[in-house]
Amino acid sequence: SEVSRKPGMLAVSLISGSAYTLPSRARAPRMDAAVAKDAAFGASHTSFYTDAVAKDSYETLGEVLEAKCADPELRSVLGTMFDGCGTITEALRKELVTVAEKQESVFGDVQLGVDVLADDLMWDICKTEPLIKEGASEEEPEVREMHADGKFCVCWDPLDGSSIVDNNWAVGTILGIWGAETGILGATGRDQKASLVALYGPRTTVFVTLDDGVYEFTYGANGVDGWLCSRDRIQISQESKIFAPANMRAAQDLPNYAKLIDYWMTNKYTLRYSGGLVPDICQQFTKRQGVFANPTSESSPAKLRLAFEAAPFGLLVEKAGGKTSDGVSGASILDTKITGIDQRTPLCIGSASEVDRFNLVLGLGK
Repeated sequence: SEVSRKPGMLAVSLISGSAYTLPSRARAPRMDAAVAKDAAFGASHTSFYTDAVAKDSYETLGEVLEAKCADPELRSVLGTMFDGCGTITEALRKELVTVAEKQESVFGDVQLGVDVLADDLMWDICKTEPLIKEGASEEEPEVREMHADGKFCVCWDPLDGSSIVDNNWAVGTILGIWGAETGILGATGRDQKASLVALYGPRTTVFVTLDDGVYEFTYGANGVDGWLCSRDRIQISQESKIFAPANMRAAQDLPNYAKLIDYWMTNKYTLRYSGGLVPDICQQFTKRQGVFANPTSESSPAKLRLAFEAAPFGLLVEKAGGKTSDGVSGASILDTKITGIDQRTPLCIGSASEVDRFNLVLGLGK
């Protein structure tokens, strides 16, 4: 179960606890399967509505971690990170979006107050969690030692989507967790022990890799002060009709990328792209399909950071049955060695058939 959070403090996530059972209430009548299938496409035949059906009970975070994360130390670190995501949720609901008084990003990015708040929280977690050996933030180009005898190295983007958060669009936190035996530098995304991504929208959801797959947890759902498991063992289908084309400026230099976008449009794929990395990829877990493409060119260079963004998402998507491409050789992004903490990379990620199409059309892997 989850213990209530006091103002200004992190909540404590307990491993013990019982499943949350919904109160008895009248159920809405269910549509005939054939009618439901037709209705799922909406009037334009391009909408993809949810097919999630309410359950009588939902497992808590503690219960699922106990059953699906065999390593007790990793379980503890994951619980702490969930607490942090809950605290960031509360801050986003209360803080105005303004430029931070003190600009500390070494990359020259304009920092907002909520950026600094989220990043400070992550550093506080690393300093107080003895299991964390090293920490690295997307805001700074260095790996810092936290606890010499720690077991894990954590790499994070505290608030991805700063350029759209003032629009009140969905943003997120991205986390990769490596073992101390590999560290972050010199390792690959495949060396990660786990990764998780928090999506802050109308609801806060977290997608996390556990021993047997990818799980979604929802914060504060159904009146519960904590996390309930809202999806388990998520699978991304091989085929897709949803596309999210990033870095479209590159299509001016890459005729084959323009050709690929034209293919998706001509074949009436559904465009679902917000400009926020977290929502644009996380839709693949809820819709169980999709492709996010971000190739690069000389005039539109890579912006995605391998350690902070591409590798954590790569682990999540591949563990859910999807596929990734490094955008250069066509190989999995999880096989790219992290040689610098600020290393940038192109990326294609999502349903396997569409990632294969990306590699084929752009002439990768030849």
